[in-house]
Amino acid sequence: MDEDAITIRLTHDQAFVLSDWLYQVMFQSDDLERILRDQAVWSPIYSISGALDTTLNETFIPDYGLRLEAAKERLRADLYGETDSSTVPSEGTPAAPQAHQVERGATGNQGASGHGR
Repeated sequence: MDEDAITIRLTHDQAFVLSDWLYQVMFQSDDLERILRDQAVWSPIYSISGALDTTLNETFIPDYGLRLEAAKERLRADLYGETDSSTVPSEGTPAAPQAHQVERGATGNQGASGHGR
């Protein structure tokens, strides 16, 4: 078994939004069991969540909700090039930006490995 650590780099906004989402899925609903049926996946999810919780200080700031919404808006603007607070992909708009689709191999540019890189 390979026990070498993997480093994942996120912007502060990405980490903040992901941390909030993980908290909602893991502790405020029963969605984790529905989304991740294989409990082996829970181990890395809990590790990521714990690392985010110990790194971010927004959890204890009174204007948490305002900061979270601002971070979400910046991330939407980065992905979709819009700054409107209603930045949600509309019908006919791809659910993920083109760059993400290429990364995931969804645009047909998969190369020999099939992973799009």
